[in-house]
Amino acid sequence: MTAIKAGRLIDPDRGAVLTGQVILIRANKVEAVGQGLAIPEGATVIDLSRMTVLPGLIDCHTHLADGAHGEGDPISQLKKSAARVVLESVPNARVTLEAGFTTVRDVGVYRALNDVALRDAINRGDIIGPRMYVAGAYITITGGAGAMTGFAPDIQLPWDFHYGEANSPWEVRQKVRLLAHQGADHIKVLSSGAVLTHGSNPNSQEFTLEELQAAVDEASHFGLRVEAHAHSPSGIKNAIRAGVASVEHATMIDDEGIALAKQHGIYLDMDIYDEECIQEDGRNGKMPKDFLDHDRELGQMQRDNFRKAVQAGVKMSFGTDAGVCAYGQNAKQFAWMVKYGMTPMQAIQSATSSAADLLGRGNELGSIKPGKYADVIAVSGDPLENVSLLENVQFVMKDGKVYKQ
Repeated sequence: MTAIKAGRLIDPDRGAVLTGQVILIRANKVEAVGQGLAIPEGATVIDLSRMTVLPGLIDCHTHLADGAHGEGDPISQLKKSAARVVLESVPNARVTLEAGFTTVRDVGVYRALNDVALRDAINRGDIIGPRMYVAGAYITITGGAGAMTGFAPDIQLPWDFHYGEANSPWEVRQKVRLLAHQGADHIKVLSSGAVLTHGSNPNSQEFTLEELQAAVDEASHFGLRVEAHAHSPSGIKNAIRAGVASVEHATMIDDEGIALAKQHGIYLDMDIYDEECIQEDGRNGKMPKDFLDHDRELGQMQRDNFRKAVQAGVKMSFGTDAGVCAYGQNAKQFAWMVKYGMTPMQAIQSATSSAADLLGRGNELGSIKPGKYADVIAVSGDPLENVSLLENVQFVMKDGKVYKQ
């Protein structure tokens, strides 16, 4: 038994702050939470009475299993073995957990199933990292967003670089079946072109509505949810109409798209901080010119549309596209979410209770309540006054085990 004395405890389910709380933890689950709870004799006591305690944070858009950060061009993947990429990913998992993100939804890898291997290694206890829910591979059209592109046409890619390629509703269904069989936790489809893909156009529509509907329907047979990468207005609206759980990026969402998102109750997962990293890499010569051309003017557009979506009351989750920025910097996005219209509590909820709801794990994650996983973090000061304090998490517990103190 472990007992945590929490000076201030943020309850995102209620949008409230509780004081003088005691959290009782048995094994990897929260057993009880309350003011003045008796601490059982022999319990290990962790005193966080001078800190603000929160549930472990959740990032709903990461790429932890793509190897070392900072190489800019995805073609660098072709210079490495799959084993090397996985081993380079081990530090990504550790720094993400130590930054206070106890759970991630990892939404695709260039080399298929590397994320499954990383997830399973963490679950076995071989390496340290957050709880991972993984996509296994991108499902995309030939040469589409997220595909390995930019090489000579006579080069034959290994199987794992085009595992999710599909060009009809029936091919999409086949890829969903393959990924479900290989242990994917959710399905990632790409509904528009991309910024960080050679030969792509973020303004384009890629998968058709029928292909997206096939993905959502087939995934539902395996109890899996679907998230859709989409920058363009048509790509966003097609994804929403197809029944996805979330739209990733949602950069050019228009008023009709915002209304549809609210009507359908889907989440927008908008990575509004990583523009800073794209532009910084561009200044340092680390970002391909065509990627910077794709990105031109999109960063501010996405932030302005984020503000519109917040004002409209659309469901918003926390997703950073971790890997575009250095791993472990996920929490820098909180300040930008507040800058563009959220309250600090709403920003925290996006990475706790709302994120857990998007994952379909609201009964296990997202708040510190009896029966949920004992994922607990703490910071000095009050993040509701200064949300940037979440960039310096000082205590991290995942599954009842302390990883940072």
